[in-house]
Amino acid sequence: MSEYYQIAVDGFSSCGKSTLARQIGEVLHITYIDSGAMYRAAALLALRNNCIINEKLQPECFRPVLQKADIQFHKSTNHLLLNGDDVEEEIRQHEVADNVSEVASHGFVRTLLMQLQRNYSHTSSIVMDGRDIGTHVFPKAQVKLFIVADPQVRAERRFRELQEKNSSSTFEQVLDNIQKRDKLDQSREVAPLRKADDAIEIDNSHLTRKEQLEKAIRIINEKLEDKQ
Repeated sequence: MSEYYQIAVDGFSSCGKSTLARQIGEVLHITYIDSGAMYRAAALLALRNNCIINEKLQPECFRPVLQKADIQFHKSTNHLLLNGDDVEEEIRQHEVADNVSEVASHGFVRTLLMQLQRNYSHTSSIVMDGRDIGTHVFPKAQVKLFIVADPQVRAERRFRELQEKNSSSTFEQVLDNIQKRDKLDQSREVAPLRKADDAIEIDNSHLTRKEQLEKAIRIINEKLEDKQ
């Protein structure tokens, strides 16, 4: 096995991928990358530059904007920085969530962000979560996890998180957003959401975060031992 390894954590919207991937990074002492935050930053950038009209991204407007953008993570906080500004809270808002799947469906957006994501693997072992990490970003990742959960459960979890942040979103809006994103993510032409053939599925509908992490670490240890 090479010096560095990649762990891909894919799955549906609001199923706890980021939380799990972050925990894995802490336990294994490897770099955690939230690819979803990068796409959210792209959606925020498109909104700021009025490149979304009638819920559709305008490529001719957005392409030059994205090419000039600086998207990276703060080294100590791991917050997403967009052109030097910490936008970690802003990218979690309802308007961004409503537009991120549309922005992510465009090939030029995915190509540019995918290269940024791959660059992280050149200097350290990483765990990265998203929609297409195991199928497109790191198709040869040593470990691939695919996280699923019932849509109702996912909506309840996401709604509680938003309430803690004093968001005005209703439960119905959150559930509707999740269902729409599921449909868009699975039906988009470029890198649709799907389980990689060699990914191991974890249904966390009835698992605590601790139980999910313990299960994931067992799988990872077994996989890495097999690769040695």
